[in-house]
Amino acid sequence: MARDLPPLNALRAFEAAARLGSFSEAAAALHVTHGAVSRQIKALEADLGVRLFRKEGRGVKLTDAGQRLREATSEAFDRLRVVRDELQRRNAETPFVLGCPGSLLARWFIPRLDRLHRELPELRLQLSASEGELDPRRPGLDATLWFAEPPWPADMQVHELAVERIGPVISPHHPRCAARVKAGPEALLSEALLHTTSRPQAWPTWAAGQGLEVAALRYGQGFEHLYFLLEAALAGLGIAIAPHLLVADDLAAGRLLAPWGFSETSARLALWVPGRQRDERAERLARWLEEALG
Repeated sequence: MARDLPPLNALRAFEAAARLGSFSEAAAALHVTHGAVSRQIKALEADLGVRLFRKEGRGVKLTDAGQRLREATSEAFDRLRVVRDELQRRNAETPFVLGCPGSLLARWFIPRLDRLHRELPELRLQLSASEGELDPRRPGLDATLWFAEPPWPADMQVHELAVERIGPVISPHHPRCAARVKAGPEALLSEALLHTTSRPQAWPTWAAGQGLEVAALRYGQGFEHLYFLLEAALAGLGIAIAPHLLVADDLAAGRLLAPWGFSETSARLALWVPGRQRDERAERLARWLEEALG
């Protein structure tokens, strides 16, 4: 099947040489050798069956055919440059929509949002909160930040950021805080544990890792979302379990205590990006997240 157009690389070499009036200057502009430009133009002449340049002194001059082609290529390449600039400007002005669980958004991301704006001022971030099972393929999302377990799907670019670690936390305002802090993990078997329906396996997973009998766990007040679970723990209403990342600020400030430690799970905090194309904004955000989490 015949081509509709001459080779694009040859046209680029011709357009640069015609615009600059020199093969050498065209080579410098295109970051290739003089020989590469010369070969591309010879190939273009062979493809069209006409001469495009003739030697004149130490330089070159367009033939009549070359002049006609220059007018066409100049207009086409100028238009492409305009459209490229428009698309790049539009991309820079379009918000970058990040999906994120509401608990992660409220307890880790928002406290660091001012820092992100200072360090990535060009990223017009729009946050989309969700609880429960997220769908990183949801239309309108540019990326999704969440805890999930590998293997990763082939149609997504997944930037692994941190291993998930979970553990029980208790408020200093809890009526039995002092006694519980001095006791080992087995003391939790006598507590009515706060829990969440979004992570029903959190307590059993942690307890099994501590050698505790999972069947002996007792559950108290349940919450639909992790954010509310941790608010209850902060109020001293019971002992909750949560990813370390979501309680790190509270632990540092002494609002919560974690005397029984944290255990790794098979989940990873990762930034998921639809695999349709490379997105420099997502890559910059992934690098920023790695530093912020470090």
